[in-house]
Formats: sequence, C-alpha cells, structure tokens
Amino acid sequence: MDRNEAMKKAHELVARMTVSEAAGQLIFNAPAIERLGVPEYNWWNETLHGVARAGLATVFPQAIAMAATFDGDLVFREAEICATEGRAKYNAASSCGDRDIYKGLTFWSPNINIFRDPRWGRGHETLGEDPCLTAALGVQFVRGLQGEGPVMKAAACAKHFAVHSGPESLRHKFNAVASEKDLAETYLPAFKALVDAGVEAVMGAYNRTNGEPCCASDYLMRRTLRGKWGFQGHYVSDCWAVRDFHQNHKVTSCPEESVSLALGMGCDLNCGCTYEFVMKAYEKGLVSEKTIRESAERLFTTRYLLGIMDRSCFDDIPITVVESDEHLQVALEAAQKSCVLLKNNGTLPLDPDKLKTIAVIGPNADSRIALKGNYYGTSSRHITVLQGIQNELQGKARVLFSEGCDLCKDRVENLARPDDRISEAVSMAKAADSVVLVVGLDETLEGEEGDEGNSYKSGDKNDLLLPQCQRTLMEKVLEVGKPTVIVLIAGSSVDLQEAGEKADAVLLGWYPGVMGGKAISDILFGKISPSGKLPVTFYHQSDLEKMPDFTDYSMKDRTYRYFTGKPLYPFGFGLTYSKVEIESAKVCTADDGLKVHVIAKNTGKIDTQDVIQVYAQNTGSPNAPANARLVAFRRVCLKAGEMDSFELDVCPDSLLVVNDKGERIKEGKVVLFAGTCQPDEYSCALSGTRTVKMEVN
Repeated sequence: MDRNEAMKKAHELVARMTVSEAAGQLIFNAPAIERLGVPEYNWWNETLHGVARAGLATVFPQAIAMAATFDGDLVFREAEICATEGRAKYNAASSCGDRDIYKGLTFWSPNINIFRDPRWGRGHETLGEDPCLTAALGVQFVRGLQGEGPVMKAAACAKHFAVHSGPESLRHKFNAVASEKDLAETYLPAFKALVDAGVEAVMGAYNRTNGEPCCASDYLMRRTLRGKWGFQGHYVSDCWAVRDFHQNHKVTSCPEESVSLALGMGCDLNCGCTYEFVMKAYEKGLVSEKTIRESAERLFTTRYLLGIMDRSCFDDIPITVVESDEHLQVALEAAQKSCVLLKNNGTLPLDPDKLKTIAVIGPNADSRIALKGNYYGTSSRHITVLQGIQNELQGKARVLFSEGCDLCKDRVENLARPDDRISEAVSMAKAADSVVLVVGLDETLEGEEGDEGNSYKSGDKNDLLLPQCQRTLMEKVLEVGKPTVIVLIAGSSVDLQEAGEKADAVLLGWYPGVMGGKAISDILFGKISPSGKLPVTFYHQSDLEKMPDFTDYSMKDRTYRYFTGKPLYPFGFGLTYSKVEIESAKVCTADDGLKVHVIAKNTGKIDTQDVIQVYAQNTGSPNAPANARLVAFRRVCLKAGEMDSFELDVCPDSLLVVNDKGERIKEGKVVLFAGTCQPDEYSCALSGTRTVKMEVN
C-alpha cells in the first residue's frame, strides 16, 4: 500500500485506542492491544552489516569496509540480503510467538555520521569521512533494505541525527557546536539524501547540537527534517537518550518534562524507558492527547507499510535462506573488494608454487572476533586469515603459525614473563620463506561506549598506534629479514610507523566479515587483484598534535577536504596488481545534470577492478574546501591491456560551495579531475597514476 493508505489505516486504528493505549505504543517494546488485534512489537533491531544479535545471519564486512568498495550496487545487494534474512528470521520467530528484541523488521541502520576524527571508536560503523560517498552508499543501502514494492521489505533508519562523532565518553552530556557552513556542507547532506530516498526512520543522537538535545531539537527536527526536507517517517531516540535530558544535559528537571520536550519536538519512539512517563506528563498537562496520537499514527503507518498488521507477500520467506551459499558468496565478494593494498614493493602476489614454508604470525591471524567488527550476527562458519592461507596452500606448502603476542596485553599467559610468544614468532619467521604478519585491533579496542544497550565497553582510541606488544612483535619479526607482508585488521586509521616502512607490503583488511580470511588469501596469492580504496584519511600519529581538539566540531584540518598536512595514506587511495590509467576525460551537459565521459585503460598485465573518481575544485572561491572534493565515482573492471569508456553523473549542486550562512552558492571557476585517486601530487605519486583536468563552463 502507499503511504497515504497506510496513514489512513493508522489514523483509524489509533482513533479506536484510549489515550493510555496510544501512549503505550510509543516505547520500543510496544505491548499488545488484544481487544484491537494489535500484536506486541519490539522496534529495536540492527543490521549494520548483516542482521545482528539474534542468532544465525550472514555477517558481511563492517560498514567502513563496505565504504572501501566504492560500489553502490554491491551495497544495494548486501542490504537486500539483510532484508531477506531479516524477514525470514521475523517470520520464524513470530510464528513461535517470539516478539523479543532484535526480532522485528525496523532496523536501526545505516550509521551515516561523518567519520571526522580518526580516534572515534564508532567510526568503523560509518561509511567514511566524505559526504558524497556516505550519501551515495547510504542511499543504496536504504533502497536495498526497504525494497521498491507495494510492501516495504524492512524499514531503514538514518542515524545518528546529527553532528555526532565522539568523544564516546562524553556523548550523554556533550554539546557539539557546528557552524551553519559545516552543518550544510558536512554533517547534514547524507541525511538529506536518505530522506529524499525515502528512508522510513531517523534516529536522534545522544548529544546536544548547538545547545539543543538532538532528540528534541527545533532546528534539526522541526525546521530542517520535517520542515525543509518534508520527512514523513517516524523519529526514534537513541537508547536512553531522552533520559539524558534531565540526568546529564540538564535541560529538563524530571522525566515528565523530558517526555514533554521530546514528544513536542516530534520524537515519536523512545528507545529506553522515559516514555513510561507519557501518561504522567499527560495528566500534568505537559503533553496533549493530539501529540500522543500523532506519534502513534506515524509509528503504525510504518507497521502498515511493512505489512505486519496483516499478511504480506514476504510472509513465506523461510528460515533456510539465512546464511545460504548465495549470501555467503556476496559476503566474500564484498570482502575481496574492500581490502585496500597500501604498499607493495613487488612481493605481492605471493606465488604458491615457489613457497615451501610460510609463517603466519600475529594476534589477529586466527581471530574470529577481528573478522566481525561490532553489531554482528552469529555465523555458522568463520574463515580466519590463517585458515584462508592454510586452505590455499593445502598440499602445496607448510604453514607455520604463532600468535606472537596478545592483542593488547604484554603477555599471553598470565604466569609468563612479558613478550612470552616473541621467541616462537621469531623462530617461525626464521624457518619460513615468507612471513604474513596479521596485526591490528578489534571491537574491544575501538567501538561504542558501554552502557545498558551494549554488552562490551571499549570507546575511542587514545592514539593511532597499535598496542605496544604488537609493535614489539612487528619489530622483532621484521628484524629476521624475510619477505614480510603486514595484514592490518582494523576499522580506522592506524600508523604502523617503522614497521610499515620496513614491510614489503601492507594490506588493509578492515573487519572483513566471516569470509574475510578467504578474501585476504585470494588477494595474497593473486587469485584476484585488490581494488579497495580508503574511505578515510590515514594520518601519521604526529598529525594528531596539529588537529583541533576532539571536542571541536569545526572541519578545520579534518578529513581530506580540509587537512593541510601530508597524510600517511590519502582518502581514495588504494593500489592494485595492475595499473588503470585515465586516457582522456571530458564534461558534457545533460538534461539531468553534468556527465563526465572517461576513457580508461588497464596498462598492466593483470585483470583488475578499480575505482574512477571525479573531484571538483572551485578555484578562486574563499568558501570552497581547502582541497578538491569527491563529486562522483564508479567501480570499473578492465582486463589486462583493455581500454573502455565510462560515464559518471555529477550533480550540479555538488559544484556549488557553501558560505558561512549555510547557503549553496556559485562561486569561483569550477575544475574537475578524473583519476583513480585524488588529484594532488602526493596521491598521484603513491598511486603511480595521473589525473585528467577538465574545466566546467
């Protein structure tokens, strides 16, 4: 049914409820209303990179890894699978009368906050640091998850609205101050794009933005979201965020006042417990019956659109589709496309026919946790990096293994001396022809601040270095002098320092999902060419000293658009085993905007995929970002020696600049660049390619 019909049905149903019954539907674990045939429903579910926290599911690479694919079609397919598995699990659970948390069809994904600071623990949940990339991939996720039929397959949620990216330890009381320019240019565009794409829900952030709690903000919720943008879906608080109004932000003095403020601004659904006070607020005259019923109607509109108030065309999706071979193949493809080759002196790909012995060393080499990131489901199979290499070399070469060290402690065994696995690792390296060092982080070292909604506690990173025990391991193994590849498993910028300089190759695997070990092995042994690109800037540890304070939300010296230093590895960078050159590029006007026609050639000897990137710069504009900005991208596939033409759409609005009032204006001379990296000298030198410059009339 269309929204108007769903709204009509919701209005008629809510009109039959008492005020108390309607109020009871505004909390995430909404109770049944048996006399009206309304089943209980729990709104809280997650599918950041696969259906999470409710048993079996296909676990895809973490969101930041999906961003590294620069592949909207792939993100769409992943989200379609998430919706299919979500439906299958909902059907199975509800048929057994199980309507518990994580069993519904309203998924609080994707996270489209901008990864502005490399220390933010939740940055790996996002789609990177760039508004263009985040918006484009976020839109594809929403479309894939919700579907395009008369019945919504699942409901997506754009979170966390808005200006939210740490520090995690302050999120329940922090006030993020953002200028009109930064709001319009950086923090809000992805949310606007998802609203335009029809996202069904928006989740408010914990923090305040410019003084107003994000779950009760006149600027964000009334004037922008429902006013300028015309959002018609429902608004949900982050979990226990409304309680923060009186406990931490101190903008109200009691739960009833917090309820009044949140509901009055249009926060329809409360994840938490504060809306248990809705009726008390109503009895005190702080909330009107009209406001309560309006929010209830918006929530039931979503339930009608999902077809869960009656039968739907998705009711027969069986539980057996979950983690099918077809779905796992997409997870493998995603992991393969997400890995970013940061360095290669010719050591990669490894030739299995020339190897007699290989040493796989490191705390993440055989770690299942490191495959998954956070907000993950349960998989029936996991292929770690060690297992992927063992499977590839079965019957061909000996694979030695040493954990080398703990992930972050100075010893593996509590009764042992510090560095108790170093001698084993060194001995393995000495006995091998080549070494694969698998180091990095996992959700225990970078992630969400622990609270009632999370079973772990990690939070932000203090710096960009690996724990000292891993640095010691890398130093000692590299001293052996064998050809060594570092595989970095992490969700954010890491500075490997001397180890990165001494290693023969560095491959970034992110948190690659349960098929990650096979994907990484396929790349190491040349079954496929790496083709991922960095969706975030990788900084030097020393760059943190030049950055604004973590609590400063201005974009000065943050992300590739405004960073004035020389990064460790730039946004958009990633090597392949071949080389794709842009032979020519030209701009053409069209009825629906601008198109860039590119002729690209694979000048190397290996088939590869790569990502064509178009950047814009407004020369002579005082309001333009310091550096060229991404305005279009397209993943392409070229066989060795093949040349082909490609077309990329550029939205005319992306060529405007934003002034201090938050207005998009035409200013300066617009120049476009097409390449497989950013157009600056350093990016081109690292990539070994050039970009083609185009002027826009």
